Amino acid sequence: MTFKVCVVGVGKLGLPCAEVFAEHYDVVGYDIAPRVSDSVKMEPSLEDAVRGRDIIFVAVETPHDPAYGGAAPSSSLKPKDFDYSRVKQVLRDLNEVTNRSQLVVLISTVLPGTSREQLVSLIPNARFIYNPYLIAMGSVKWDLANPEMIIIGTEDGTVTGDAAVLQRFYQPITGSTRYAIGTWDEAECIKIFYNTFISMKIGVVNMIMDVAQNNGNIDVDVVTDALKGADQRIVSTRYMTAGMGDGGPCHPRDNIALRFLADRLDLGYDLFQSIIESRERQAENLAKVVAQAAATHKLPIIINGKSYKPGVPFTDGSYSLLVAHFLSQMGAPVIWADPETNDRPDVSGPCVCLLAHNAVVAYPEASGLSHAKAPYIPILPGSVVVDPWRLFPATEGITVIPYGNSRVGRDKGIA
Repeated sequence: MTFKVCVVGVGKLGLPCAEVFAEHYDVVGYDIAPRVSDSVKMEPSLEDAVRGRDIIFVAVETPHDPAYGGAAPSSSLKPKDFDYSRVKQVLRDLNEVTNRSQLVVLISTVLPGTSREQLVSLIPNARFIYNPYLIAMGSVKWDLANPEMIIIGTEDGTVTGDAAVLQRFYQPITGSTRYAIGTWDEAECIKIFYNTFISMKIGVVNMIMDVAQNNGNIDVDVVTDALKGADQRIVSTRYMTAGMGDGGPCHPRDNIALRFLADRLDLGYDLFQSIIESRERQAENLAKVVAQAAATHKLPIIINGKSYKPGVPFTDGSYSLLVAHFLSQMGAPVIWADPETNDRPDVSGPCVCLLAHNAVVAYPEASGLSHAKAPYIPILPGSVVVDPWRLFPATEGITVIPYGNSRVGRDKGIA
């Protein structure tokens, strides 16, 4: 079956999604900012964009206050919901130019209850469905074509005709995949708790790394490799390698929004605040090791990787920035090295280098991606490498601190 598709909001996530759709369907895009694509025609107005379209995807941001981004401590800040003003305005505008023959599909992240309580009433002239994506910057197209599941929310949670339409729509894009269909509220829950489970897993494995670093005689990878095999209860091996903490424009802010939800629903406890605070204390612990190495060796600090993950230019919620925040508090200035953020330092001598980025760990399944797998700078003799991934090889003349491996006589130890 063929579909005529419109994507409203063709930014850093919406545009690659639209381009994947365009491999199978007739797709147009609309955004208030100028956008260019080789495969998606950009329309000059919202009315032009939706005219004659069967499915209209809304990929508009639901941002947080910048202070809550995760690049600086936020656990002590008052819990806040996402900002839905942009989504609401788009839905109001769509209501003026759509009709009941058209299906409006919202893919933006919202808290449970938001569609039912705040959004659906804004678009009575079209049909509405909630369909959030499990995609990440740097691998959007791969994630969309290879989803762990497709989440679809309907009013009563049944497989309505509109849900069936979406299943037919995705079939040539994703092939055989798992569908999770529930109420709008259940779909909202699946999306945001999927993200916070990842944050929790990363927080737990990085806690093991802190224990290994401070206790001695422990290689964190021996512990986490054993736990990865415990697939009867721990579920999967993903996000079970200790390293840099959770980052990006989704996970840290999702936990902040869930703090808001816990308060609004009067749960009586706030697990999400603990996840956020753990992330911050783990960044501070790593910063202490980097600062100590710089003070001991009297060397400048270079952080290899400023963006929140390799291969993307975005610093939203960057864990590197959070580590740098604590280093700044310790009086230890940072030099950045990251080609994606145009940070290209002239390295003429040894340094203390924190290897924040590791593309092999960041993209374990999307192996075809061409992200840099090596430091962005030359590591010169006399340098100290702090490697939270414990993958940097022992190299003559370079001191390697495999953060999280405190074994005596470790083969990945200090050179």
